[in-house]
Amino acid sequence: MTELDDIPTPQGQLTLRLVASRHDTNFYGDIPGGWLTYYMDQAAELAAGHEAGGRTANVAVEAMDFLCPVRVGSTVNIYTAVREIGRSSIKIDVQVWIRPPFEQNVDELYKVTEARFVMVALDESGRIRAVSAAERTP
Repeated sequence: MTELDDIPTPQGQLTLRLVASRHDTNFYGDIPGGWLTYYMDQAAELAAGHEAGGRTANVAVEAMDFLCPVRVGSTVNIYTAVREIGRSSIKIDVQVWIRPPFEQNVDELYKVTEARFVMVALDESGRIRAVSAAERTP
C-alpha cells in the first residue's frame, strides 16, 4: 500500500466522515473493528461505483491492522484512492483517520487502519460485468 512517512498524512480523497456515537461502542466504550470495516466497505463501494459507473460488490479485503482505539465522539474520516482498474475489478486503498473528541488542534488526525479493497462491477442481474473506459466517470 503506502510507504511509511516521517509525518504520515491521509492518502486519497475524503469519501466519508462520521461521528462515533455511544450506541456504536463495545462494552469498554470503544468502537469495534467491525463497525469501522462496515464503513470502510461503504466508502470503497462509493469510490468503485463512481469508477464503474454503477453497482459494485466487495470480493476481497487485504489484511488490516488497528493502530489505535476509536473512542465515542471521535470524528472518523475515511479516505479512498483507486489503485488499479482491471477488466471487471477495481482495487481501492481505504484509510481511516480520526480526530479524537476535544482535540484542540482541529488539523491533528490519527491513523487507525488501512486496507486494500477489491471490488467488482455488477450488472442489473448481479453478475460480474466489465468496467469499460466509456462507463467510467472523470
